[in-house]
Amino acid sequence: MPYTYRSLTIDECERIKEINPSQYIRRAWRQVDGTRQLVVIDYQENDWPDGYEHYLSKLRQTLNEHGYAVGVFEGNGQLIGYGTINREFFGSAFKYVLLDSLFISLEHRNKGIGKVIFHACAEKAREWGADKIYICAGSAEDTVAFYHALGCTEAEEMKKELYENDPRDLQLEYRL
Repeated sequence: MPYTYRSLTIDECERIKEINPSQYIRRAWRQVDGTRQLVVIDYQENDWPDGYEHYLSKLRQTLNEHGYAVGVFEGNGQLIGYGTINREFFGSAFKYVLLDSLFISLEHRNKGIGKVIFHACAEKAREWGADKIYICAGSAEDTVAFYHALGCTEAEEMKKELYENDPRDLQLEYRL
């Protein structure tokens, strides 16, 4: 089925409720005895990890602060995925921008959609003059594997407040 990718507008933010964000997490990365290891957690997340309102608020904030949001739509017009990148630069040695969100509806994963969204965000970051994209990747094995397959690596610089927000997240970067 053909998909349409385009920028999202502030008036479309509430459409993210059309996405099915649920995810089964068999294994996740955790610190065990001082080393990062995959551990079985056998967890079903049926909703937005931090709640729908949290992601709705973040999306609105990104757009209000001149960031970028790209959505992917099915042929019937339903929003089935989106990604956002914030415009604010941070970092001391590099100009980082934050990939703030990336979600694909459960039924549409593993079809290359996330990769297209990620690269659209990367292209926008290049246009802005960023050096790298910063990612707080959820610790689920599949999530981390997705970012590694795109070429993301451990962040050279860590943004303390992002790390402290959820220390289980992996702090990754993507060189532009």
